[in-house]
Amino acid sequence: MKLSFQPTEIGTIGIAESGGFITNLWFATDQIPPKVEIGETELLSEAFRQLEAYLAGELRGFSLPLAPAGTPFMRSIWKQLSLIPYGSTATYKGIATLAGNPRAVRAVGMASNRNPLPLFIACHRVIGSDGSLTGYRGGLALKKWLLELEQKR
Repeated sequence: MKLSFQPTEIGTIGIAESGGFITNLWFATDQIPPKVEIGETELLSEAFRQLEAYLAGELRGFSLPLAPAGTPFMRSIWKQLSLIPYGSTATYKGIATLAGNPRAVRAVGMASNRNPLPLFIACHRVIGSDGSLTGYRGGLALKKWLLELEQKR
């Protein structure tokens, strides 16, 4: 796994690649695993280019090969998250229903929380049933900022 860090408008971000796929994105407050090789690849450069364009409001969707590691259930939830359109939101209950289990609201929340590719798989677009902002690995202030960014465009 190769890992590269770059400063962005939302703080220093780490992005990892393995086998030609983007596997992880870390915020400055996240714990980075000890067994990673720091380096740069063409794919990591492209991931940062697209991330910067997104944060500048110039890109609405990412076109990167993603390979998040997780259980089959988690991957099914992340697939649903990736289908939430730019500028839109969905609820945990709505995602659970789309995934075929409307009672799995808490499990959807846990899968969202364990999303190894926040921003690229837009878990920030998931909100509470009452419209409230709920947990986000990057913090609620960042979640609010990202949602406002998408509403402006």
